[in-house]
Amino acid sequence: MRRFWKGFLIFAFGGVLGTGVGFALGIFVYPYIFLADVVATESVAGREARVVRARGTFIHADPNDPVHYGKGSATVFAELAHLETDFEVGPGPRFHVYLSPRASIRRNADFDEGASLDLGRLKAFKGSQSYPLPAGTKIEDYKSLVIWCKTFGVLVTPADLQFTAK
Repeated sequence: MRRFWKGFLIFAFGGVLGTGVGFALGIFVYPYIFLADVVATESVAGREARVVRARGTFIHADPNDPVHYGKGSATVFAELAHLETDFEVGPGPRFHVYLSPRASIRRNADFDEGASLDLGRLKAFKGSQSYPLPAGTKIEDYKSLVIWCKTFGVLVTPADLQFTAK
């Protein structure tokens, strides 16, 4: 009887360990396969003729969270927000790009999805990509560019916007 329980415990431990490892791998591998390109290489057409309205730098808001991070820079023009070639975030499902009216977003509670302007789903986890602003958007009303995970309601990375003179 003792041998049975020993075998059962080893089997149960292996099952739990295998499930945990499989789940963790799924979280990191699944987004690369199904949800977004890994690297984007969009350029801004007519960039020289466009007026830069604001710039920002993405930060790792919570250094204790190794999964939700971001880095790189963004440029906001009158008609679009552009994530530059140095942009990068950790992979995840349903990341969206938002303009937020609030500055200094550092925690989940700081971000109000309802008050923010959703520019669309993140196209890639790295690289240059553009998001058109809806007609009539007053960029001065927004203080941050935010990458937000809609699936889990988690802040991935914020960038405080620094406005340029008109």
